[in-house]
Amino acid sequence: MKLSDSVTVLKGIGEKTAALMGKLNIRTIEDLLHAYPRNYDRYEETVNTADIKKPGMYAVAATVAKRPEVKVTARVKVVAAVIQDESGVLNAVWFNMPYLANTLKPGGRYIFRGRVVRKPQGLVMEHPAVLGFEEYGKLLHTMQPLYNLTAGLSNKIMCKAVARALEEFPVQKDYLPGWIREKEGLAEYNFALGSIHFPKDEKALLFARKRLVFDDFFLFILNLRLLRGTNERKENGFPVKPGKEASRLLKELPYELTGAQKETLGDILGDMGGKSVMSRLVQGDVGSGKTIVAVLALLSAVESGYQGALMAPTEVLARQHYESVTKLVEAHKICCRIVLLTGSMTAKEKRIVYEQIASHEADLVIGTHALIQEKVVYDCLGLVVTDEQHRFGVRQRETFSKKGGAPHVLVMSATPIPRTLAIILYGDLDISVMDELPARRLPIKNCVVDTSYRKNAWKFIEKETAAGRQAYVICPLVEESEVSDGENVVDYAKKLRSALPSSVRVEYLHGRMSGAEKERLMAAFAANEIQVLVSTTVIEVGVDVPNATVMMIENAERFGLAGLHQLRGRVGRGSDQSYCIFVNTTEEEEKNKRLEILNRSNDGFYIASEDLKLRGPGDMFGIRQSGLMEFSIGDIFTDADVLKEAAEAAEKVLSEDAALESEKYRTLREKIDLELLRRVDNTLVL
Repeated sequence: MKLSDSVTVLKGIGEKTAALMGKLNIRTIEDLLHAYPRNYDRYEETVNTADIKKPGMYAVAATVAKRPEVKVTARVKVVAAVIQDESGVLNAVWFNMPYLANTLKPGGRYIFRGRVVRKPQGLVMEHPAVLGFEEYGKLLHTMQPLYNLTAGLSNKIMCKAVARALEEFPVQKDYLPGWIREKEGLAEYNFALGSIHFPKDEKALLFARKRLVFDDFFLFILNLRLLRGTNERKENGFPVKPGKEASRLLKELPYELTGAQKETLGDILGDMGGKSVMSRLVQGDVGSGKTIVAVLALLSAVESGYQGALMAPTEVLARQHYESVTKLVEAHKICCRIVLLTGSMTAKEKRIVYEQIASHEADLVIGTHALIQEKVVYDCLGLVVTDEQHRFGVRQRETFSKKGGAPHVLVMSATPIPRTLAIILYGDLDISVMDELPARRLPIKNCVVDTSYRKNAWKFIEKETAAGRQAYVICPLVEESEVSDGENVVDYAKKLRSALPSSVRVEYLHGRMSGAEKERLMAAFAANEIQVLVSTTVIEVGVDVPNATVMMIENAERFGLAGLHQLRGRVGRGSDQSYCIFVNTTEEEEKNKRLEILNRSNDGFYIASEDLKLRGPGDMFGIRQSGLMEFSIGDIFTDADVLKEAAEAAEKVLSEDAALESEKYRTLREKIDLELLRRVDNTLVL
């Protein structure tokens, strides 16, 4: 068996199951082994019903008090039972399992294990598993993995597939040098891989996780340094002088730049006029005005006789940039020929644009990944700007920069990362921080509420849409899951359609949709053809809708603070007052404390720094930070210390062997060549 083999080589995995796994990007044995659990089901001692005071997962040893009732509604059959022990009683319900009404005999004694939720009538155990005492005894004190799933793919199937893959796949040689493992106290690779899926206990899980998190960061940083050649700075072949047209535009703007914008623009112009090629990251909070700074830099490059390119992560955003920049230069009578290039254009349209770029008939090219296709040849590319840079593969950006020889590179990020971590993650990029918001921006009004406020929030959304404005609703799940009780976009959209007037169009959006479908929905929302968009975090980057004034985030406690702040940044972009409603479904004090930080502050850098302080091992299975580099298991906030250790180890290795050519590092080099190329291009988007 090879890592590259299809999952269908495993017993019990047919074409149908393989197709379902494919929806989760699991196609090979390697994909399956790296599809780490999103959490673990911990089987703990039973508790008395009287001791259950708040929502959570519990197991009780109880007796069925009386014959269960079956209630039939238009959509679902509900079995309701009363279970009791010596301390008290508890209500339990099951959905679409009518046979339980006959299976659960009055007086029968079982272990009932399920999630307890708070209902108007009190605490209720929903859809509990019913187990015999011997059966539960075998599970007691174990940790069962819970995987990301899709409709039709059960957790049981995933567990069996992973177990078979681990059993049948041969032991892999550990590629990490022994001295690193010893120095950092890291597990052996095969042990870590097995224990992350099926840990013996909490200690083994944390030991395994640290090793895999370290690998995530260590291999990424190594590959990054090798790709970028951090020891070299190329000579500036495109010296840019401050342009008169750009200066005139700056004076004619209807607002004055903030101090941070002026300082950043000065940094950029200083770099582009210096001896070496610019490689700069502009890190600015949501709404800090990064785009106008980038446009002024691009116009300066154009005025110096070069071409400029601005690459956006989605076609909708690329088109928005194209339209706004075109409008700006036309309004101020600036000589700059702008073209748009996206993947959805016809072959004829692309051919015309290719000719304009190659002949320098086009000064400024705005588009998506289409800008780095092989057929695109630039005449004199002097400056490349990538918007929301964490969404682009490292290699894609390298390819882009090579198209113009060695153009200046400016990357922009709305994700506030503490400087110490940014220096590690962005290698040789110089960093400019824009930590001021323009005075004309109205601060977003925030509120943290519980689920009892939900209907009031829907009424508020109805009021805003009636006034012509729009709203986002964020859910953590795509569809209903057997292992998670969070809100999902599919069912939530149905509920909103029932709750809101028929004149309000509600649609849903998630990452499993095709690129074309996502683009279509985002374009429709941008055009106000859709008034309420129910989405997963996929909307964190992709479209600018100044008309959207409400952001409602369900199960907010499950997201990291930095991710929540990024989502909040989707509103507050227009002249109207905007609002963010965080729906908290937990009673855990620590998570409530974190949401309070968002409630009282709109400062992304403050929030990032607080997030860094508050996140710990207990958060390691929350939803990943939206908008950050999506490592396979690591999180730069939770695992900041491991990130620093990995960076130090990577620098030491490269100081010994800059190209990893020696026999000592041969296995490590093979690992990078075979595995990390896939991760950098597809997973670790930068």
